[in-house]
Amino acid sequence: MSKPSYKVALNGYGRIGRCVLRALHERHDETNFDIVALNDLADQASIEYLTRFDSTHGRFPGAVSVDGDCLHINGDCVKVLRERTPEAIDWRALEVDLVLECSGAYNTRREAQRFIDAGAPRVLLSQPMASEADIDATVVFGINQACLSGGEKLVSNASCTTNCSVPLLKLLNDAVGLEYVSITTIHSAMNDQPVIDAYHHEDLRRTRSAFQSVIPVSTGLARGIERLLPELSGRIQAKAIRVPTVNVSCLDITLQTARDTSTQEINRILRGASESGPLQGLLAYTELPHASCDFNHDPHSAIVDGSLTRVSGPRLVNLLAWFDNEWGFANRMLDVAEHFLRTAHPH
Repeated sequence: MSKPSYKVALNGYGRIGRCVLRALHERHDETNFDIVALNDLADQASIEYLTRFDSTHGRFPGAVSVDGDCLHINGDCVKVLRERTPEAIDWRALEVDLVLECSGAYNTRREAQRFIDAGAPRVLLSQPMASEADIDATVVFGINQACLSGGEKLVSNASCTTNCSVPLLKLLNDAVGLEYVSITTIHSAMNDQPVIDAYHHEDLRRTRSAFQSVIPVSTGLARGIERLLPELSGRIQAKAIRVPTVNVSCLDITLQTARDTSTQEINRILRGASESGPLQGLLAYTELPHASCDFNHDPHSAIVDGSLTRVSGPRLVNLLAWFDNEWGFANRMLDVAEHFLRTAHPH
């Protein structure tokens, strides 16, 4: 029996939107839906060019061309729209089963609901929402996708840092117990920072050149983790630092465990989870002397560098986990999208 096929639209065709489309085609027949439309304000020539060529992920591994309002990807037509609002698009006429909202511009229920009111049957958002009340579910694939019942309309794919941290924290909390958690995100530069100093953001640090400084920024990571792991509520702190690289980030995680442990035990738990069980394929483990660029285009949610695991005294653990903040997250968005669609349309 052939797999059911679904139709999906992209709203927003920036870094994540383009990575989602690329990742879908690199998976070939593994993901069972087609992207039939995309909406972005960029002109057609720019959309074609930035689909074909990417400074971070290289040339598109297939054929790309434009004919009228159709972006041809390996022979498939993706209809290109250039509308500023969800209401300007007839989502019903497109017959899509899901909209992947990748612009990052809709972070409250009132804003995201505009897609539903305009005819989109359901929406998967590429960012965490302002509060849990703003969303039907927040999903980190490999952890809680089973929470989807099929009736949800608005679902969040969380953030790249949440997708990296939550599997590790749940794994270790189940194995050795966690009392307190402190995380520092060391993140590549993003497009809310200017290349040179400019009036760019209300956060004054983000007015400074992204490629001349290491820049502390605010983060909602602790709040995002607590939504997924409420048993750790009130025991997590996080901060974030942007560094002058274009892709691949890492988490420096410090844990106070509930019982005595060792470097060997922590690494054994992490290595074992990468080799079998629900996190296989999502979590990777290495002890090689890597640098961040080695994980460019890596689809895992987290890659633990076991050579840097440290245990101070019997209960203070420090970990380093790498993640491609673009490619890993785009692949998780595809995983959640497919699960969301299969749950909503069981066959």
